[in-house]
Amino acid sequence: MSHRRALYRNLVTDLLNYEKIVTTEAKAKEVRGLSEKMITLGKEGGLHAFRQALAFIMDKVVADKVFSELASRYAERPGGYTRIIKLGPRLGDSAPMVQLSLVE
Repeated sequence: MSHRRALYRNLVTDLLNYEKIVTTEAKAKEVRGLSEKMITLGKEGGLHAFRQALAFIMDKVVADKVFSELASRYAERPGGYTRIIKLGPRLGDSAPMVQLSLVE
């Protein structure tokens, strides 16, 4: 598994678990699409969708949360489950930092 794919899997798992993460803008833009795909799989339901999500999400407890709690929360929403809020540059290298969170 590539380092980049592992990084994105960890970020998606943390976002779905904690519902809010702080990361760089470039990573957040990439993670946004991946996490929305996982929530869409949760809305589809079924064993096949669960196994597809479990193949990407690092923790079975988080996958269960996606299929029970998050799927019911976003049942009526056609998409756009995440929000990016800019926080400003990071002190060390001035990388643009953002907060990526799930909408209510």
